[in-house]
Amino acid sequence: MNKEILVDARWLEPPEPIERVLDALDRLGVGERIRFLIHREPLPLFPILDRLGYRHEVRLLDDGDFEILIRAG
Repeated sequence: MNKEILVDARWLEPPEPIERVLDALDRLGVGERIRFLIHREPLPLFPILDRLGYRHEVRLLDDGDFEILIRAG
Protein backbone atom coordinates (compact mmCIF):
# COMPACT_ATOMS: atom_id res chain seq x y z
CA MET A 1 0.00 0.00 0.00
CA ASN A 2 1.26 3.46 -0.88
CA LYS A 3 1.83 5.79 2.02
CA GLU A 4 0.59 9.36 2.05
CA ILE A 5 2.15 12.11 4.13
CA LEU A 6 -0.44 14.73 5.05
CA VAL A 7 0.79 18.31 5.42
CA ASP A 8 -2.10 20.48 6.60
CA ALA A 9 -0.81 24.04 6.45
CA ARG A 10 -4.13 25.84 6.21
CA TRP A 11 -3.94 29.28 7.79
CA LEU A 12 -0.25 29.08 8.68
CA GLU A 13 1.82 32.16 7.89
CA PRO A 14 4.65 32.09 5.33
CA PRO A 15 7.20 30.62 5.18
CA GLU A 16 5.94 27.82 7.45
CA PRO A 17 3.76 26.03 4.83
CA ILE A 18 6.66 25.67 2.39
CA GLU A 19 9.04 24.71 5.20
CA ARG A 20 6.66 21.91 6.23
CA VAL A 21 6.45 20.59 2.66
CA LEU A 22 10.23 20.65 2.25
CA ASP A 23 10.54 18.79 5.55
CA ALA A 24 8.06 16.17 4.33
CA LEU A 25 10.05 15.73 1.10
CA ASP A 26 12.95 14.47 3.21
CA ARG A 27 10.70 11.69 4.56
CA LEU A 28 9.09 10.78 1.22
CA GLY A 29 9.79 7.20 0.17
CA VAL A 30 9.48 5.39 -3.14
CA GLY A 31 5.86 5.19 -4.28
CA GLU A 32 4.69 7.64 -1.61
CA ARG A 33 3.11 11.05 -2.01
CA ILE A 34 2.51 14.21 -0.02
CA ARG A 35 -1.01 15.58 0.29
CA PHE A 36 -0.56 19.28 1.00
CA LEU A 37 -3.58 21.34 2.12
CA ILE A 38 -3.41 25.13 2.15
CA HIS A 39 -5.84 28.04 2.07
CA ARG A 40 -4.21 29.78 -0.92
CA GLU A 41 -2.34 28.59 -3.97
CA PRO A 42 1.35 28.30 -2.99
CA LEU A 43 2.81 29.69 -6.22
CA PRO A 44 6.40 30.05 -4.85
CA LEU A 45 6.45 26.30 -4.08
CA PHE A 46 5.96 25.12 -7.67
CA PRO A 47 9.34 26.20 -9.12
CA ILE A 48 11.06 24.69 -6.07
CA LEU A 49 9.35 21.34 -6.67
CA ASP A 50 10.23 21.49 -10.38
CA ARG A 51 13.87 22.26 -9.63
CA LEU A 52 14.06 19.35 -7.15
CA GLY A 53 12.47 16.94 -9.64
CA TYR A 54 9.04 16.46 -8.01
CA ARG A 55 5.71 16.32 -9.85
CA HIS A 56 2.66 18.07 -8.46
CA GLU A 57 -1.07 18.24 -9.15
CA VAL A 58 -3.16 21.16 -7.93
CA ARG A 59 -6.84 20.90 -7.13
CA LEU A 60 -9.20 23.59 -5.84
CA LEU A 61 -11.44 22.07 -3.17
CA ASP A 62 -15.14 22.89 -2.70
CA ASP A 63 -14.37 24.96 0.42
CA GLY A 64 -11.89 27.17 -1.48
CA ASP A 65 -8.75 25.54 -0.07
CA PHE A 66 -6.12 23.96 -2.30
CA GLU A 67 -4.92 20.37 -2.34
CA ILE A 68 -1.51 19.74 -3.88
CA LEU A 69 -0.41 16.16 -4.46
CA ILE A 70 3.37 15.82 -4.67
CA ARG A 71 5.26 12.77 -5.94
CA ALA A 72 8.83 12.06 -6.91
CA GLY A 73 9.46 12.67 -10.62
